[in-house]
Amino acid sequence: MTALAPILEAFFTDRLMTQRAASPHTIASYRDTFKLLLGYAHAQTGKLPSQLDLADLDAATIGGFLTHLEAVRHNSATTRNNRLAAIHSLFHYAALQAPEHMHLISRVLAIQAKRTTTTVVSYLTSTELNAIVSAPDRSTWHGRRDHALLVLAAQTGLRVSELTQLTLDDVHLGAGAHISCHGKGRKDRCTPLTTHTAGILAEWLAQRRAPATAPLFCTRRGTPMSSAPSVT
Repeated sequence: MTALAPILEAFFTDRLMTQRAASPHTIASYRDTFKLLLGYAHAQTGKLPSQLDLADLDAATIGGFLTHLEAVRHNSATTRNNRLAAIHSLFHYAALQAPEHMHLISRVLAIQAKRTTTTVVSYLTSTELNAIVSAPDRSTWHGRRDHALLVLAAQTGLRVSELTQLTLDDVHLGAGAHISCHGKGRKDRCTPLTTHTAGILAEWLAQRRAPATAPLFCTRRGTPMSSAPSVT
């Protein structure tokens, strides 16, 4: 077993999962980064991942990998920077586990993120928002679902992932109507609902008639929705 294998394994099991209690999304993102990196290193060196040493992932290799992401895989600079952040995290951990490779590690850590263009955030006007919310055909089941979802999204500003993870038990329509959400960064929050939004949700809940743990917005088959546009 080479130096890379135990360090990489401990990085996931000890550093990410135990010490930092990283979310499943973060772990999955880091996993994908290193799957790509190990595949690239294998193509360059002919070595299987189990045969790679930390010295095989020097600054030149990491730089070539980042270029490969943009030139061959056509990843954006933002994605490239996210992959680099995962690599930097591994090498910060490796610095404590393999100090004999400090010179190599310091050169990798010196690789800088690429500058990206900041997207200007724009907002819908009241007329535009009303047009979107009114678009679903409320005479159909799908239309009533989409209308309730859009009204809730417009009033609360919840992310798509947060909307699709809501359950019936997260909706509270009594005094102080609000919706509970376990969102990004594993943060719990309660968002007050206006009388109009609460009324729309009350109409939708009357149609759902499902267990409290069932998704608030679901497909016709009752399964949770996703952000994919084809899901109905």
